[in-house]
Amino acid sequence: MHLPDGFLDGKTALLTSAASLAGVGMAVHRLKKTLPPRQTPMLGLSAAFIFAAQMVNFPVVAGTSGHLVGGVLAAVLLGPAAAVVVLACVLVVQCLMFNDGGLLALGANVFNMALVNGAAGYLLFMVLRRLVPLRGDRAVVFAAVMAAWAGTVAAAFACGVEMACSGTVAWGVAIPAMVNIHLLIGIGEGALTGLVVAAVLRSRRELVAAVRGGGEGQRRGLVRAGLPMAFGLALFGAPFACPWPDGLEAVARRLGFEHRALLPSFPSPLADYHLPWIGSVGLATATAGAVGTLTAFLGAWWLAARLVPPTAAGKDDAPAAP
Repeated sequence: MHLPDGFLDGKTALLTSAASLAGVGMAVHRLKKTLPPRQTPMLGLSAAFIFAAQMVNFPVVAGTSGHLVGGVLAAVLLGPAAAVVVLACVLVVQCLMFNDGGLLALGANVFNMALVNGAAGYLLFMVLRRLVPLRGDRAVVFAAVMAAWAGTVAAAFACGVEMACSGTVAWGVAIPAMVNIHLLIGIGEGALTGLVVAAVLRSRRELVAAVRGGGEGQRRGLVRAGLPMAFGLALFGAPFACPWPDGLEAVARRLGFEHRALLPSFPSPLADYHLPWIGSVGLATATAGAVGTLTAFLGAWWLAARLVPPTAAGKDDAPAAP
């Protein structure tokens, strides 16, 4: 669902960029007041996992694939403010290092995948968790699955609106085309989100923000175990991902506006997740994925560490009471 440059006009790109700056700014402001010091590695781990998972496309229908967005997953595990920051970090790395998503369209991509999919999806998760006739972990998992599905469809709807506002494709065509294919892609999003949330609830439930109520838990062991899993996903999953175009690319091809995509604003040696000096396509993709996973991990962790409230950092560094 990464919009390239050329699919949006100037006013739409500017408007979505302003909305994204406001949304990310609010998330950063929130984290500056509430982020526990020991949660900072978890933001890095989440960014690494989402980056790697987004490289692994799964088949949806003949000729179309989908991939995890991860906004609702991050929000359920970390809280909505942290999820917005994590998704924004991932999208910046994808754009600047891999030309995945246009530079001028970066604001729209952050708006769609971090704010609509992540933050708005989390609001639906909270509502569903209280309304469904289930209790305990079952309610959490069910709400996460449905919110992830709905968040994906909502992000696709927003993307269709943006392209229609830009005159790229007609209103009556853009929105149904984007929504219809993402109704199916959202099933994969929901299933993956539910599996991860259920696994974490079973093994380390204190790490799920929606359950722990702000508790910190112990995270070092999880990062040591989780980071190799993210690298494994990038190294061994990405080279074998479904090669079919994703939902947006398939819609652009079917409706005949894929030619509007502009060349990247700047060259990148890692463009399209390939390295020109590595002859094997699979090895090049795996290497690029590993580099991106590490960059997302370090970038999100570094940013999170900068956002820890000074008082919280002081408490974390203080010696334990006897």
